[in-house]
Amino acid sequence: MNSSQISERPMDNQTQSHKVVIYNQTYNLRSDHSSEYIQELAAHVDRRMNEIASATMTVDSLRVAILAALQIADELYSSRRELRETEEHIAERSEKYAELLDQFLRSDGAEAN
Repeated sequence: MNSSQISERPMDNQTQSHKVVIYNQTYNLRSDHSSEYIQELAAHVDRRMNEIASATMTVDSLRVAILAALQIADELYSSRRELRETEEHIAERSEKYAELLDQFLRSDGAEAN
């Protein structure tokens, strides 16, 4: 496990302990991330779990946690797909612009002769 991951287990001396509350449960996490970042992550998970619990009327915390994890994973995969599509679009446009620039430089060079 590298030091950028979040863990409930003790890690090396570079990590800090962070106390967070998610779905009315307190967790002591160790991470080298800032407290603000860890709190933001915990708040996001807590918000998702509470939304799912309200929408499904489920009180089983494990079921709520799994549904929240699936929803957050869906967000992650969608974001990755959008990023990949954007990168492909940028690469295509860059290639077209490079071709146009080459054509311009060739025609400009031919006119100079």
